[in-house]
Amino acid sequence: MKKIIYTGLIMLASLLVSCSDFLDKEPYEDPSAEVLSDKESAIALVNGAYQPLQRPKLYNMRIWTLDIIAGNSEVGAGGGTDGIETVDIANFVTTTDNAAALDIWRGPNPGILYCNTVLESVPSMDIDQALKNRCIGEAKFLRAHYYFILVQLFGNVPLTTTTPKPGDNLKPTRTDKMTIYNEVIIPDLKEAIELLPPREEYSGSDIGRASKGAAAGMLAKVYLTLGMYDESLKMCNMVESLGYTLNPDYSDCFGGEAKNKNTSESLFEVQYYGLTKAGFWDDENQANWLSTYMGPRNSGWVGGAYGWNQPTQEFVDQYENNDLRKDKTILYEGCPSFDSKTYKSNMSNTGYNVRKFLVPLSISADYNTNSASIIVLRYADVLLMKAEALNELGQTSDAEESLYQVRKRAGLTNRDDVEGLTQDQMRDKIRQERRIELAFEGHRWFDMIRWDNGQYALDFLHSIGKINASQKHLLFPIPQKEIDTNPNLKQNTGY
Repeated sequence: MKKIIYTGLIMLASLLVSCSDFLDKEPYEDPSAEVLSDKESAIALVNGAYQPLQRPKLYNMRIWTLDIIAGNSEVGAGGGTDGIETVDIANFVTTTDNAAALDIWRGPNPGILYCNTVLESVPSMDIDQALKNRCIGEAKFLRAHYYFILVQLFGNVPLTTTTPKPGDNLKPTRTDKMTIYNEVIIPDLKEAIELLPPREEYSGSDIGRASKGAAAGMLAKVYLTLGMYDESLKMCNMVESLGYTLNPDYSDCFGGEAKNKNTSESLFEVQYYGLTKAGFWDDENQANWLSTYMGPRNSGWVGGAYGWNQPTQEFVDQYENNDLRKDKTILYEGCPSFDSKTYKSNMSNTGYNVRKFLVPLSISADYNTNSASIIVLRYADVLLMKAEALNELGQTSDAEESLYQVRKRAGLTNRDDVEGLTQDQMRDKIRQERRIELAFEGHRWFDMIRWDNGQYALDFLHSIGKINASQKHLLFPIPQKEIDTNPNLKQNTGY
């Protein structure tokens, strides 16, 4: 493959990530050369825009640890300072030098860099128009995704939509988050919907790229976050019209086999190929860590088995009788065996481990060989978003069917449980269903902080004994390292 060069890479990286780990390593690109205007170059440029999603700063660690912060689980780990950054955030004693906050602040920025490069370079390339449209659509989808993560967790953040030129301001201020929603996130996703093909048009190595359905589903979530329920409903209906369906079995959404990747339920996944020679923390790592981190500690059940993300008793108590998802989501004493192995409650601090993402040794023999995808958005989420939008629009009876579809797959087939509810009762039912259906997939914290302008989060956290949680904790602190480098960045209130 020809060498791909990102125009203005070093300057833009300085602007976006300051002294991040991204620049501490030898860069993948040679800034002295030029972008090659051909099909291979366009595709490789776009591939680079996906890669930061795979890193531990985002989906391979920090995003799923948000469920710990949301109170579904505890860190577990090895005690002492192991995972202390997550422990501190989850106990709401976060300081501005927190390593997790620094990771997730910096995590999206290389992706934004690559997206901006694509959007400046690809339009002038002499390539097939359909491919050009797709590459631009992918970059628009990804840039919106990266910024959506940032504004939800930090509020106002620096906004950069071009690669830097000589004389540009390399110490930007924070842009109001609504400006970012209105000028980047929403327009980018709208354009991505128009430019991207439906998922069925992808084949071979292109399977798993962002599609029309991925962009529509992401925009539905953006609108729901902003309380724009009419618009969210339209996007959910668009996803439905594109032919997505629930997998027959909840477990089909997860696991290390090929059949579990990019299923009929999946709108968008972070892809891995496993069998990597890169180190555990390397950006180049191509292995999914979820099984490694969540396997019962030192059990030898899965590659790694570090024992993180241990469900709490309070979370486990939320399962209804006969909910099939319980045995597919968590390990508990008396549960069905895993890979012919029997679980004991003394295998974790809480008596429970996450089962949902575990991959047997027969499929992934080590910590860096797991090729399972990490699901970002799936159809069950869209159905629950549709139910929520309908209910908030006062169409409570119309919300019943979408909610019932999700519950029916879980074995909860009594329609009386979802029919004849008041709007408030339906709201509580949908919120509870989102917690159980999407458990440990990284959605719970984002849901909690958007409901009731964050009051839901505070009320819930206080109810489980997290009395330190206050209004300021609904946003993460701006890392002090970033402020030291760029004094134009102002800290979030209270830190």
